[in-house]
Amino acid sequence: MSKKGIILLSGGLDSATVLSIAKSEGFDCYAMNINYQQRHASELIAAQKIADLMGVIEYKLVNIDLGWLDGSSLTNKSIKIPESPSEGIPSTYVPARNTLMLSFALAWAESIESQDIFIGVNAIDYSGYPDCRPEYIKSFEKMANLATKMGVENQKIKIHTPLINMTKSQIIEIGLANGVDYSQTISCYQASDDGLACGKCDSCRIRMQGFKTLAIKDPTQYI
Repeated sequence: MSKKGIILLSGGLDSATVLSIAKSEGFDCYAMNINYQQRHASELIAAQKIADLMGVIEYKLVNIDLGWLDGSSLTNKSIKIPESPSEGIPSTYVPARNTLMLSFALAWAESIESQDIFIGVNAIDYSGYPDCRPEYIKSFEKMANLATKMGVENQKIKIHTPLINMTKSQIIEIGLANGVDYSQTISCYQASDDGLACGKCDSCRIRMQGFKTLAIKDPTQYI
């Protein structure tokens, strides 16, 4: 029997790698992208391209409006995106973002009888978001199995986080081995409408360092 996997696909480096891993493990992949009115909307175009290139069974774009969340620099354009490392959780943290995304993925998974959800969270080379930690994922998975018909009927739902303990360079190595075209991905928190990356935000710096560690040219187009 085929295995159906829901992959949360943002258009960035990590989620493209996760999609490649799910495919390599034999999953029939269903990709979901969430448009939450983030300022870096060019990643939505990138996600569609990646889904097409990597041959997902179905691609779904879900539109929600988090633009009213004033405290995050990804939803409030009047807050400047941090361009240097800072202590604590940065302003690019979006409250409940992964919880909302996983909830939509969970609903789709149950509707197509998929027991497997993939998300590209990482707890090593990342910005310090609380909803990228292993204990959060474990708790969400427990909730998912308590809150669904599938879980109650012992069709256990699994939240896959294959990148959670990897460095960015390790992630890139796996993606390249799986044939991911990283030139199509956008990781920048403030990419231009044309998909040009700033080269200064947390996400850009971490991505650039990953390629530098491997002595491989980063195919990202920077401003």
